[in-house]
Amino acid sequence: MQQETELQQQARIRHEVEENLVQLFAPEDEALRTTITAAKEAGLPAIHINPLQGKLLQVLAAACNAQKILEIGSLAGYSGIWLARALPPTGRLITLEVSPAHAEVVQHSFEQAGVSDRAEVRIGSAHELLPQLVDEAPFDLVFIDADKPSYPHYLDWAIRLSRPGSIIVADNCIRAGQALSESALDDQGVAGLYQYNLQTLKHPRLRAIALAMDEDYTDGLNIAVVLPEA
Repeated sequence: MQQETELQQQARIRHEVEENLVQLFAPEDEALRTTITAAKEAGLPAIHINPLQGKLLQVLAAACNAQKILEIGSLAGYSGIWLARALPPTGRLITLEVSPAHAEVVQHSFEQAGVSDRAEVRIGSAHELLPQLVDEAPFDLVFIDADKPSYPHYLDWAIRLSRPGSIIVADNCIRAGQALSESALDDQGVAGLYQYNLQTLKHPRLRAIALAMDEDYTDGLNIAVVLPEA
């Protein structure tokens, strides 16, 4: 019983710390809150990144002086708003969304947030759209948050569409530890995430780390920097 009380206290402290960090470093404005509501009304799953992840994306965009950002997987536009707001007035965000209905929600979210002048939604399968972006590369930051089995494929394209110093970020790369070992590879999504993590560690042009900062610190981001060719 005493152990349960201590665990509950630790959980309460973690939640209080996270809430305080959000209020201090990543407060949501009306546009971001409205995007979450719009996603719910459209029947989209509540799987958007959290505010601290959004602010981290902005910090990373500033670190690489991002002028062009590519997002693979739009959901309702929540992460896209964080990313677009990190760009200068002349910057550009291209976000890829497979669902036309979801893309409408995204476009509306961008308009509500005042970033539609620098944020563009392209509709279709990322497998088909990514090869079409070669002439628009390099992208300074790539954010991957789409179908998990395809993560290794998306990483290959992210590297191809990047430059030395570009940053590649992927969400859900921990999954309660399942994506860090071979224990659950019968699940195609987990297998894709595990392979993605391995690729970022082994690829000669990447330096990567994963950070647990979501779902009560059981999930989070893989962050990789593209290195110059040897």
